[in-house]
Amino acid sequence: MKLAWTYLLIAGVLEIGWPLGFKLSQTTSHRVAFILMAAVCMALSGVFLWLAQRELPIGTAYVVWTGIGAAGTFLIGVFAFHDPASMMRVLSFLLIVTGVIGLRLSV
Repeated sequence: MKLAWTYLLIAGVLEIGWPLGFKLSQTTSHRVAFILMAAVCMALSGVFLWLAQRELPIGTAYVVWTGIGAAGTFLIGVFAFHDPASMMRVLSFLLIVTGVIGLRLSV
């Protein structure tokens, strides 16, 4: 079961890579390289999610996977791209993190 959570963490981190790749393809001259990075991250994220789902419930795996991706992308947006960090956005981010932690503790 522990290995499944490791796979899920890897999948979640890779899930951050594809929106980041798309954003970087729009903000740099290395458009093709970053689109390729996004595609590789998508594929690998899916593979690791598939590996995690061999042992974890599908609902738990999917919500944690998307939660890690959403929370990580939010943080990158705020710190690297100066996206707004209003109180409501930060509180919403914290709700996602709380949900991911709650699902991890419940399995």
